[in-house]
Amino acid sequence: MRIRNFRWGLAALGALTLLTGCWDRRELNELSIVAGMGLDAKDERIQVSVQIVNPSEVAAKNGGGKFSPPVTTMKVAEKTTVEALRKLTVVSPRRIYTSHLRILVIGEQLARQGIIKVMDGISRNREIRSDFYLIVAKDATAEEVLEILTPIEKIPANKLFNTLEISEKLWAPTVKIQLDRFVSDLTNPTRDPVLTGIEITGEAKKGETEKNTERVYPYSNLKYSGVALFKGDKLVGWLTDEESKGYNYIMGKVKNSAGRLACPSGDGVIGVEIIRTQSEVSGKVVGGKPEIRIDLVVEEDIGEVQCDVDLLKPETIEKLERRSNEKIKQIMESAIRKAKENRTDIFGFGDAIEDANPAAWQDLKKEWDSYFANLDVTIQVDARFRRYGTTTQPLVKE
Repeated sequence: MRIRNFRWGLAALGALTLLTGCWDRRELNELSIVAGMGLDAKDERIQVSVQIVNPSEVAAKNGGGKFSPPVTTMKVAEKTTVEALRKLTVVSPRRIYTSHLRILVIGEQLARQGIIKVMDGISRNREIRSDFYLIVAKDATAEEVLEILTPIEKIPANKLFNTLEISEKLWAPTVKIQLDRFVSDLTNPTRDPVLTGIEITGEAKKGETEKNTERVYPYSNLKYSGVALFKGDKLVGWLTDEESKGYNYIMGKVKNSAGRLACPSGDGVIGVEIIRTQSEVSGKVVGGKPEIRIDLVVEEDIGEVQCDVDLLKPETIEKLERRSNEKIKQIMESAIRKAKENRTDIFGFGDAIEDANPAAWQDLKKEWDSYFANLDVTIQVDARFRRYGTTTQPLVKE
């Protein structure tokens, strides 16, 4: 028994000698944690801006004291993003740590020049996870966006991340695009990429100061606006908010939203809430000509009535449903029209044609830009009202 125990002891001791410590550990006080990153064109180089969290300022504090910003922005320009991220060490007292990246902002100038080479460096970086969102700075640089201080959310990158998630769920003109999907669309010959736009409202310079976070109504704010259209890896145009909503209807990504319809009497409006949508895109080739059909089912609630109308009459609801069908169809058509003008197949219509007729697609794909610009698209919308709120008749009528 003693011999056996002795052998077990030697085995355990041998196993302990094989165990190593955390040889590659990184202490928090040795890292500069990056929450936001920006990419801009700078002469013939790439400027990388990083928004670094100041942990001591983000944590809740008691008492007064001199203001210190919750984040610090640093920037460096180099020929590659790899060099720029390493070169940031000449201005940062700590190692740049990008694993907690929340938002990547691309400057409009860089987006128009082309971003495929830059995205290669981002997607290849093993420290950067792919669960952050990509957006395009509209009429601004990424650096300028990252310098705006925001109220409520102390870390502006978190504000951008959370606002995009909420807006996509409840309003619909925005799109959440993460790295993997964007790279996939960039390299997909049958689909062009899109990214949500971000713009600076108000007085940008004052937005960089602490006073911006002390006012009830900030001097400047960051607002999502429109969707950027890419042809390949180059930004070629913008969808308006309404056209962006049309894009999301086509893609079946409208989870919740709101809109309005004209009252049957022509005086006043009715507010509606979209609570559920389901979209199906199908393609076919007839006589060598591609055709697309979109079937959209929409469930809506009556949210607000500003006119004298009898909601208990079936003919009233039927009339409102017809108007809703027409309006949603117009919104979808506006998105398709803008995409055709820019010859950007952001909807993946090419995918639908290839799925329907792979043999015909081999010929069509050679001149798909021309076919897409003249594509015959049929839209069928079936909108139904499900609920009328807590009151059946409008207060105006009562």
